[in-house]
Amino acid sequence: MNSATSGYLEKWGFLPLRCVVALVFLMHGGQKILYFGVSGVTDMLTKLGFAYPAFFAVLLIIIELAGGLAILFGFYARAAGLVLAVEMAIAIFVARLTGGFFTPYGYEFELTLMGACLTFAAVGAGGASIDEFMRRRRATVT
Repeated sequence: MNSATSGYLEKWGFLPLRCVVALVFLMHGGQKILYFGVSGVTDMLTKLGFAYPAFFAVLLIIIELAGGLAILFGFYARAAGLVLAVEMAIAIFVARLTGGFFTPYGYEFELTLMGACLTFAAVGAGGASIDEFMRRRRATVT
């Protein structure tokens, strides 16, 4: 593959992954707010043994919606990836670990999301992102 093609693919390579991961988090955050409501999520967290379940219910919804948007647009994607990866680690250890690896009760889905989010945390959103646009803009201003 020549360097021009390689540069183009590097710029756009993360975009499909960002769109899919963002869609998953946005749909799950939306489901929590629209279908379960804060009280339903609070109930779930209470059953899982969380202290301050109402606080964490709101925080969980905000993390999934804001994190999904941040990943989608590539805006502070490293921070969003880290926060979402931590959320998935907590979900695995608190709710899914005893279900084994495979879905529907296991943790394979959360593990996959955690891996993708750790990738965003480590390398960023890629070239087709607001983060990259802001980085290039700062480089030309200074």
